[in-house]
Amino acid sequence: MNQPRVNDSKTATTAIIWAFATGMLAICIPLVALTGSGVILPLAVLLGASGGTAVVWRSDRNRNTFKLTNDISQLQQRIVDLETICSSDEINLQKKLEQVESRDSLIGR
Repeated sequence: MNQPRVNDSKTATTAIIWAFATGMLAICIPLVALTGSGVILPLAVLLGASGGTAVVWRSDRNRNTFKLTNDISQLQQRIVDLETICSSDEINLQKKLEQVESRDSLIGR
């Protein structure tokens, strides 16, 4: 159910990357003509856009790993909180038992 939204954002990001790459390639045409640098600059633009696209489409794994790590951290914190609550209840119960025992000893039972 979440997959279409993820693919939509990936497609949008890819479109932005390639839109900027196209603009940079358009700027490269006069620069290459002026400097005579050959294909190095346009090739760098294409490699950068290709690498960026690859990172965008493979980034889902890292997001899931981060989400799982975050979920595990939250579960561990909840366990610590529950242990704290249980131990405080146990301490309160022990105090009440001690009060009852002290009352019983005062009464003489």
